[in-house]
Amino acid sequence: MISTLKISFPIVGMHCASCAKLIERGISRIPGVNSAMVNYASEIATVDVEDGVDDQDLAQAVYDVGYKAVFADTDRSEGKSAEEQKDEIKKEELKKLKTKVVVSGTLSAIVMVGSFVMFPNWVLLVLAIPVQFWAGKEFYLATWSGLKNRAASMDTLIAIGTTAAFGYSIYSVIFGGPTYFDTSTVIITLILLGRLLEAKAKSHTSDAIKKLLGLAAKSARVIRSGREIDIPIEDVILGDKIRVRPGEKIPVDGIILEGESAIDESMVTGESVPVDKTVGANVIGATINKSGTFIFKASKVGKDTMLSQIVKMVGEAQGSRAPIQRLADAVSSYFVPIVLMLAVATFVVWYSLGFPVNAFTGMVTVLIIACPCAMGLATPTAIMVGTGKGANKGILIKDAGSLETLNNVRSIIFDKTGTLTKGQMFLREYKVQSTKYTEGEVLVIAASLEQNSEHPIAKAIVEKAKSEKLKVKKVEHFKTLEGMGVEGTIEGKKYFLGRSKSGSISLTSGGKTLATFEVGDEMKDGVREVTKGLDEKGINVWMITGDKKSVAQDIASKADIENIMSEVMPHDKADKVRELKVGSKGQVVSVAFVGDGVNDAPALAAADVGIAMGTGTDVAIESAGVTLLNKDIRSVLTAFNLSRATLGVIKQNLFWAFGYNIILIPVAAVGLLNPMIAAGAMAASSISVVLNSLRLNKIKI
Repeated sequence: MISTLKISFPIVGMHCASCAKLIERGISRIPGVNSAMVNYASEIATVDVEDGVDDQDLAQAVYDVGYKAVFADTDRSEGKSAEEQKDEIKKEELKKLKTKVVVSGTLSAIVMVGSFVMFPNWVLLVLAIPVQFWAGKEFYLATWSGLKNRAASMDTLIAIGTTAAFGYSIYSVIFGGPTYFDTSTVIITLILLGRLLEAKAKSHTSDAIKKLLGLAAKSARVIRSGREIDIPIEDVILGDKIRVRPGEKIPVDGIILEGESAIDESMVTGESVPVDKTVGANVIGATINKSGTFIFKASKVGKDTMLSQIVKMVGEAQGSRAPIQRLADAVSSYFVPIVLMLAVATFVVWYSLGFPVNAFTGMVTVLIIACPCAMGLATPTAIMVGTGKGANKGILIKDAGSLETLNNVRSIIFDKTGTLTKGQMFLREYKVQSTKYTEGEVLVIAASLEQNSEHPIAKAIVEKAKSEKLKVKKVEHFKTLEGMGVEGTIEGKKYFLGRSKSGSISLTSGGKTLATFEVGDEMKDGVREVTKGLDEKGINVWMITGDKKSVAQDIASKADIENIMSEVMPHDKADKVRELKVGSKGQVVSVAFVGDGVNDAPALAAADVGIAMGTGTDVAIESAGVTLLNKDIRSVLTAFNLSRATLGVIKQNLFWAFGYNIILIPVAAVGLLNPMIAAGAMAASSISVVLNSLRLNKIKI
């Protein structure tokens, strides 16, 4: 079986959505590449490759189409991450772009003034040459690369439009006639200025990842050979013992060996209240030790720490493509060829009507005004800002599809234990049903059977036995009966502890009930607030549990939930999700599932959107599209609000991007738009889309 893996890496040099399509096409030609996706807004390529495809193959494919891929393990990386290298390259590019804008802007201003005060045409030509071929060099390089790969981009339109104006002007210098040096130089300057402003605006869409990366500690105080030494965070290895003092950041993930403290985990989970930690508790790298000194053992380092995984997940989500983007992608793929045909048609019509000047300016204006950049930026910029905002609130979105689907959910199922309730069950009471056993004896037997179980009910029984200082006994032939309970032999006698046919928790032997147990669990804060909020959004709320109907109804009433699925075995949860996907009238309904345990993983995967509580297991989190890093159930409602706000901004962006072209291209074709105004409008359209996406940071969710 051929193994595959997903590789993500930054790309520099893109100017529009068409550039991203060109790179995708180039990478897809490599043998062993199953799929390639390039996000213009995040400037990240995500590629599914088979074994045998290395970074050099991918880098060469990107270079061949005129761009640069950045990898962390190159000879020139000097230990820097790919993202850090990309930032350095972008800074250099931005510096060069600023220089070009200043120089071309100055020369363009002189050319414009010279056109009015009647400078000699040869002087205007000399001033225009640096702007056309130095400042505008990238347009020609991108156009040539596109032609070699049988593709056209925004750069193609700009190169053709400005070259037409510049070329006609040279003809006029030689043979006499009007010149358009001011048009070509100002257009190039305005487009470069637009790209400069767009790059600055886009840099803020990745602020979330930069903020997360900035949380990491820079060093760690490790204990080696009996000595405490400070070392760079990169040199920490698994098993290292690390001391953390009050006010210091915890360098990596680990388990406390000595001491206790209160730790501020807000930067990871979004929870503002410090969490008390004692021996045996897990600690998360980048969180802050607020009080006591403690020593912990490093259990995860480098790319395996929770912070690194969060950064990776946010990065992949920001680089993913939402289903709503397909429309923009489809239009963009046909857009440039259509614009070229419209420009030619504009020239032919005006020229045939006897207006050669209008024919020329109309053609140039159509070429310049057409901007697929805004369409390419409409969805990904909003996704980047939205997923980043979610990460800052402890809500991790696995991909853009999950964020969009969340907005379409019409039914949501909450698992009970550990999701709606705190999952910290306690034994309310137990009643002995046999005269042959005392209360202490049945509790010892029950605790002995449950001593190695992680189930909340088992923990409640074991804790009760501990509180009464009872000693558990050795169990032989132990067996877990999925969804039912446990059985085992103690001192030669076989016992069963679990749910009876009536749904109650019983301890039996030889078919006779020895005792019954009643456990309780506290509801989480904010549950009723969440169910009410979801109901107001028109979302049907369900609760699923293995409890018998009477117990389930009692809990559901406290949670203000009307729809109940009771007495559902763990392996049947996924089937219940699939059943709910079919509405009352046979229509397909989008369903979300919220859970936290191992047995919730199939249901999380079966749902259209799985929402895993971050306090749950890695298996549950891996199966989910959304992960809530904090324990606050109210984050479910926040995730829905985030989805709705993000999709609202995307629709606004697409409306503007499509509307801009639908209205202004005809206006340009009929001669009602100046080419220089067209260049400014084109730049403004892209910037407006980015700024509208950044507005998400201010929206309250």
